[in-house]
Amino acid sequence: MNTVLWIMTIVLGVAFTIGGLTQIFLPRSRYRALAKSQEWADEFTDGQLKVIGATKTTGALGLVLPAALGIAPVLTPLAACGLMLFMTGAGTTRFRRREYGAMAGDLLFLAAFAFIAWGRFALEPLG
Repeated sequence: MNTVLWIMTIVLGVAFTIGGLTQIFLPRSRYRALAKSQEWADEFTDGQLKVIGATKTTGALGLVLPAALGIAPVLTPLAACGLMLFMTGAGTTRFRRREYGAMAGDLLFLAAFAFIAWGRFALEPLG
């Protein structure tokens, strides 16, 4: 189980770090042009997109670094809980926009973060 949790943590951490940095550093037009699923960005200001990207990046780093470095490893499942809340917001935005297919993906991410939190709090705690 520990191996599964590590693989999920690393894969999600890398994906969300890349996604967050993309939101921070790409201009809105380039970010919006990446995929049709990025239409939600039209509802937010440039500053809000940067904050969303920073939140994603911070959460992803909090998911991986404490566990990898052995410094305050309790932060890993707490970061997973924070990313669950983040994905709840993403799913809410998709629901409001009636983007149900994309919302299903958001719910899968939410479930993955819930599994990591549960796994690191109860099944295979770190430290």
